[in-house]
Amino acid sequence: MTPSKKGESALGKGLDALIRKEKPDEEDKDKSRVKSKASEGSTIKPKKDKKVQKAPEDQNKIIIDGVVLEVRKNPRISLWSAKSAAVLRFLKNTKPAFSISKEASVLIEEAVQQKYPEIWEMFEDEDF
Repeated sequence: MTPSKKGESALGKGLDALIRKEKPDEEDKDKSRVKSKASEGSTIKPKKDKKVQKAPEDQNKIIIDGVVLEVRKNPRISLWSAKSAAVLRFLKNTKPAFSISKEASVLIEEAVQQKYPEIWEMFEDEDF
């Protein structure tokens, strides 16, 4: 943005000077025109958004489909647990052919399936 007065600079005036609008943009002008016409007695009615509520099953299906696509692209998760990391690294260093990823996957899947059985069933038939 350029300063409105010659010699005036936004430097040193803080964040407000940098983000303040110098002139109203076109959207603001359109809104003021609609307001002025409405005040003149015109019968301009704003459009109302009609939101159609879908059945919960439909919403869940949409969410499930999105999750499946996302997981197929990237099935990884990240987590932080210092003690779990220490135990798994100890096992990696003491057991031949021990895989931290495989063991973590088994443990997490068992825990998630046990804690959220209804949600787990939603993805039971998916081929990941």
